[in-house]
Formats: sequence, structure tokens, C-alpha cells
Amino acid sequence: MSTIRTRPIALFLVWILLSPSWLGAEALVDGLRRNVNLAVRNAKRVATQVGVHVVDLANGSEAYSYRGDVAHILASNTKLFTSAVALDRLGPSFHFETEILVGGAVTDGGILTGDLAVVGGGDPNLSGRHYDGDPYGPFREWASALRERGIRRIGGDLVLVHGLFADTVIHPDWPRNQLDRWYEAPVAALSFSDNCALIKVKPAARSGEPAVVEIVPALSHLGFQSTATTASRVRNPVRIGRAADSALFTISGQIKRQAAPVDRWVTVQDPIRYFGEALRAALAEEGIEHDGNLRPVLRLPDGDWRPVVTHRTDLLTTLEVVNKRSQNFYAEAVLKVLGARHCGDGTWQCGVQAVDGFLAPLGFRPGTYQMADGSGMSRNNRFAARQVTRLLTIMNEHQWGAAFMRTLPVSGEVDLSWEKRLARPPYLGNVLAKTGTLNGVSTLSGYAKGRSGRRYAFSILFNGAGAAWRSRGAQDAIVRALIDHG
Repeated sequence: MSTIRTRPIALFLVWILLSPSWLGAEALVDGLRRNVNLAVRNAKRVATQVGVHVVDLANGSEAYSYRGDVAHILASNTKLFTSAVALDRLGPSFHFETEILVGGAVTDGGILTGDLAVVGGGDPNLSGRHYDGDPYGPFREWASALRERGIRRIGGDLVLVHGLFADTVIHPDWPRNQLDRWYEAPVAALSFSDNCALIKVKPAARSGEPAVVEIVPALSHLGFQSTATTASRVRNPVRIGRAADSALFTISGQIKRQAAPVDRWVTVQDPIRYFGEALRAALAEEGIEHDGNLRPVLRLPDGDWRPVVTHRTDLLTTLEVVNKRSQNFYAEAVLKVLGARHCGDGTWQCGVQAVDGFLAPLGFRPGTYQMADGSGMSRNNRFAARQVTRLLTIMNEHQWGAAFMRTLPVSGEVDLSWEKRLARPPYLGNVLAKTGTLNGVSTLSGYAKGRSGRRYAFSILFNGAGAAWRSRGAQDAIVRALIDHG
């Protein structure tokens, strides 16, 4: 949930601009295949199902394949497809738009006699992520625009228009025992703070006393039940969550006296109400009171609505969060917007149809792959490694290819999980790749530049994988062999 820091743009530009040097093609391919094959053979010790495919981007030829045509669960490598299609169909200049409108007159005393409406455009960025951690950051800009119109009090309702995303906010494939986790946040056309609240548990002054619980933001409708206590010795660590059918957060266990707070982002049950209550609280902080009710609606009611401000967030900023932070919530919002543009309904089904429409002319035959959601949380996202490298090869030549690559993590990139991964020369800055992790699944796909200067698209898919750290180590060994001998 942290803010993205400055990217290693210099590394990226060096990677993309350097021209490959010439080596004897036959000797290069033989050495690459031999050494990558050795690393793949070792990888089969950590995963029961392995698929690997490598393409030489200089000529599109296959540099290496091991079970490259076998479909595997893709996990977060699914985000590569979501991002590529978003760039192709929407373009990097696309902006998510949230409209704020007013109805009714404004009195001399600054009272809006009618309603304030917010029309959701599916923007996942309405949070503190791009506002130095201030969750009300975007709402403060809206409050400023209202004050400029002389509004100090809203006499009517907050009309929350959320019909752009037509279907359920939870994907049917997602595990029901993890719905409180940040990576399974509900997806609505009006969303606030990634549809998660931060729960902070702090020790009390003395052992035996109840732990101190804080919810950020502190909204009146967010409640909790806590049995957590302060202890000198901890036998049952603090647990924070929320039952799938409840709006209440639950806290249990023990926290050690004088210990640091235990923090966890937990999803909210009702994202539309969460958005509305947060907006109302932010307006109050900015000196604008609200007398009416929250009124969720699918479509803007008829009336004399006047625009106040349109909040815009660009697609590339969003896709950087999708891929660099592997933020599922953002990826699902992007897919639903694609669905709304493709067939008029912001559903997962329509979003997948948009992806299918992009892939079909590229030779992806129906039945050879499956896509269910935009993030990879569903285990019904299945592609072959060759299909992933096909996508990467297409995006390498695409008019928005450089933009696509800019959204990917770079080996050694500061403030990401990649900071210490493949972070020494000759690997530092020479890998642009997306990770993917589910229970028993570990994937890594992207681009690498070999010592020769030749550039490759690669996909490494592990299913039936063991410990995550062992899978990452085996994947890194394959990439090192590709760079060392490519």
C-alpha cells in the first residue's frame, strides 16, 4: 500500500536502447540451450510441472523450449495479458475519470440545496498511494473545487453512481477463506483506499490489559470485536481479519508489551458505503458538512446536474501499480473497464472477451488457453509458456511496447521485491519481468538481455511447486543461464 518511488529509468533506457553485438548464431544457441536445459533439469526438483520457453527477439526464433506448449496456472503473470490488452485497446493516454456534479441551488449561506453526485469510472487510484499516504488526498481536491463554488454545506444526498461495473464485486473463483486479505479486495466502480482499511493493534501499558485497536481511516461505520490482550510472553500471536459474511473486523491473540504495533490491511465488505463514508469524512475535515444520506445508484438520476470537477488518473500510472506492485485490485479494475468499453458491461466476462478479441488475430486458438480474471488470483487462468512469450514478442514490436516494458519490475529495482533479486552485474538492470505466486504456483515471465547483447522474451511456469524461495532460486538460475550464455 506504499507509494511508488522514483523508477530506475536510466537502467530501463540503457536496457532498451543498447544494440545486440554479434556472435556466431549456431554456437550461441547451442550453448544457451545446453546451459538453460541444465538449470531447467534442476528446477524439476522443486516443481512437479515445469514449462519454459525462450524467444530470440532479434528474429523471433525459438531459443529454448521445455514443455512450452503445456498450459499451466499462470498466477500473476496473467497481469501481463491484462496490461498488454489495456494498452492496445485504450492507449497510454487513457485516463480513468470520476465525475463530481451538483444538483440544486447554492444559497447565500453556502448551502447546496440539492444533491452531490459522484459518478464512478472504475478508478482504482482513489487512495493515499499517490498522495504521500494521505487516504483523503483526492477528496481534498474535490472539496477545494466545491469551496470555489461557494459550497460549505450539502443539504441533499451523496449520490454514489456505481453502475459501470455491473456484476458482483467478488470473483466466483476466488478462495472464500481469503476474502479478508488485501489481494482479494472487492472491485467496484467507486472504490476507496483499495477497498481496504488498515487495522493497527498496539500493546497496552501493562500485561493482561486489552490490546489497543485503531482503524485507519477512523470511520464511524467500521466496527471491530477484539479479544486481543497484552502479554509479557506471547503464545498466541495477534490475528486480524474479517469473516466473509460480516462487516466487523476481528482481532484475537496476544501482543507483547512494548512491542511494535501489528498492522494489517483488511478488505471491507461494502466498498460503495466505504467510499461514501470516507468522502463524507474527508469533506467534513475540509469544512464542508453533509446533512443528507448516502444514496448508491446504478445510473445518474435525471435532473439538472452541473459538473464541478472531473478526477483523472492515467493508465500508465495504474499499470505500474498492477505490475510493479502486483496489485490484484488494480488489475481487476482495469479488466472491468476493458469489459465496459468492449461490450458495455464492466464485468469479468466482458473483460475476458476483450482479451480474447486481442489474442485471436495473434494466433491464440480458443480452447488452448483460459482466462478468468485480470490479476491471476483465479486458478482458471491457464496459458502455455509459448503463448506468454508470443504475447511478449508482440508487445516488443507494439507501438506501445516501450510503455508496456516501463510497467514491469527491473532486476535490482529499489523498493520492490526485486531489490535483491538478480541485483548484481551482469544481471542488474538486464531483466524486466513479472512474478506470479499462488499456493503451489510460481511463475516468472518477461525480457532479459544476454551478455552478447541479444534480447530475449522468456516464460518460466512452475506448477506443483514447493517452497516459494526455492522456486524463485530455480527461476533465477534459469534466467542467469539465459543471460550468461545468450
